[in-house]
Amino acid sequence: MRRSGLALLMAGVLGAMTLAGCGGSDKSGGGGPGGAALPKVNKLASLGAGEGQVNIIAWAGYVEDGSNDPKVDWVHDFEKETGCKVNSKVAGTSDEMVSLMKTGEYDVVSASGDASLRLIYGGDVAPVNTSLVANYPDVFDGLKNKQWNSVNGVPYGIPHGRGANLLMYRTDTVKPAPTSWGAVFDANSPYKGKITAYDSPIYIADAALYLMKTHSDLGITNPYALDDKQFSAAVALLKAQNKNIGEYWSDYTKEVQAFKAGNSVLGTTWQVITNLAQADKAPVQAFLPSEGATGWSDTWMVSSKAKHPNCAYLWMNHIISPKANAAVAEWFGEAPSNKLACDQTSDKNFCTTFHATDESYFSKVWYWTTPLAQCLDGRKDVTCKDYSAWTQAWTEIKG
Repeated sequence: MRRSGLALLMAGVLGAMTLAGCGGSDKSGGGGPGGAALPKVNKLASLGAGEGQVNIIAWAGYVEDGSNDPKVDWVHDFEKETGCKVNSKVAGTSDEMVSLMKTGEYDVVSASGDASLRLIYGGDVAPVNTSLVANYPDVFDGLKNKQWNSVNGVPYGIPHGRGANLLMYRTDTVKPAPTSWGAVFDANSPYKGKITAYDSPIYIADAALYLMKTHSDLGITNPYALDDKQFSAAVALLKAQNKNIGEYWSDYTKEVQAFKAGNSVLGTTWQVITNLAQADKAPVQAFLPSEGATGWSDTWMVSSKAKHPNCAYLWMNHIISPKANAAVAEWFGEAPSNKLACDQTSDKNFCTTFHATDESYFSKVWYWTTPLAQCLDGRKDVTCKDYSAWTQAWTEIKG
């Protein structure tokens, strides 16, 4: 019954899209967000002495100094080795990271793919001179020079790690165990009010991925490259889902508590959230659904206005060094970017569990990438919805 309810919902959605048509607006002059042209920013030519400190914006769990857990600290050894004092700020969302980087007060950021192109085309970050990062050659080739961290073959950052946006559920409540993202998009879900979803415009890609796998007639080949008809279908699906959402999350600690308390029983998650919830004895499991998933490959990027560029480069080299990269990967719950890190993890099966070397697994993961008007799937005859359109639609979806 739930499956047929979803089918009826999508039949109505697609019918409405047919009536609406799929015309696009005129293409902008540039290739970046909002048609922006690529700014001319020079990369650091040579590495000099550290400036004594470095100001970092990062996701929670990326810059640990022992204050959260005395055993989890890869900051103090960096400070001792380089003389660069670490000043870090945790950002809750990619939008917050972009806003903070625009101030020019921060030297380096751990940007996800839904922020990186905005930072590049906004002139807020500089190309990276990879020859100045000694550990860069040991980064998995599958993470280098990708659509979200480079432009025209020029790298704009150093890969940190990668992971998938998984589907998590309470095993004592959600039965039978789900296998598909259809569980969170079911219009007749028995878990109404206890479904959760990531609170960001980039979540539209999750709906687009589901439609790509279940409604081939839409012609979606990349969940970040959506023309009018494709975009409208994804938005309509999310507006329908909104009626069943109990709360959207962006603070990972709040999602842990929601699943622990039973206020949320089903929804999108990160592996670190699952780890923390299980550590708190919450009966949860997370998995990669049959359709695959969206995901992230975070990139350390240097501000174009960095006041401490040498310390920024020293930090990037440190955080992807085998020992530090292994430590942060285990703490956060992600596959490391440095292939040598797999020999440094305390859990010798860690890289197997997180598919660090399994490119077939990650071939099912669509890494966050900033949507552009110039379609990322290579189409030239239509205009795709850029991130500003995604942002506007997300406000409408949430109501």
